[in-house]
Amino acid sequence: MLDLTTVDAGYGETQVLYGISLTARQGRVLAILGRNGAGKSTTLKTIMGLLPPRAGAISFEGSPMPKRPFDIARAGIAYVPETRDIFPSLTVRENLEIAARRFAAKGGEWTLDRVIDLFPRLGERMDNGGTQLSGGEQQMLAIARALLMNPRLLILDEPTEGLAPIIVKLIHQKLMALKQGGLSMVLVEQNFGFAASLADDVAVVGKGQVVWTGTPEAIRADEAAQHRWLGV
Repeated sequence: MLDLTTVDAGYGETQVLYGISLTARQGRVLAILGRNGAGKSTTLKTIMGLLPPRAGAISFEGSPMPKRPFDIARAGIAYVPETRDIFPSLTVRENLEIAARRFAAKGGEWTLDRVIDLFPRLGERMDNGGTQLSGGEQQMLAIARALLMNPRLLILDEPTEGLAPIIVKLIHQKLMALKQGGLSMVLVEQNFGFAASLADDVAVVGKGQVVWTGTPEAIRADEAAQHRWLGV
């Protein structure tokens, strides 16, 4: 579904990715794990066109990936960044309606009513501004807004960062429901247990390269890899 082949990328004169190769398969969850600074978020930004690849190739559903983020979104990829990037001056309703209106022509199963069913708390906060939301509510809003794009692939960068344990558990339940519904996902996450319990496939990134690939069961059993690359 999504393929990265020997991709290099970085910022200015600083190279971060060195020949990254990854595959996210249809209907599965790929978890990208690694220490801080390993290149995980840079990988996602490169996929989304926020950083141009310096070498290598990226394809989606067998076709070359568009270069502009807007065109990548239209191709069917929704991105929930680490910073969430909701519009703080808009209400919850307005944040959601922007995506709902823009992608309404695509049709699809995700509607405003359905994302409220998934995140009932948002339904209680529809008239509140973005700055009035807790961190957990902002994350719910960011995910709900992405789903309204009716994506074929959902990409999430550190969805549990800074959240209380009870909210982490809630986000886990909602992502598990999306997985069980067949949505393909790529997940970058520092929380090893959270990621391993959701993933079908795991890729570990270290120093800008893929250093380990396998199943969640295999990475749980590989204590040497956990210690070396994840600090677990």
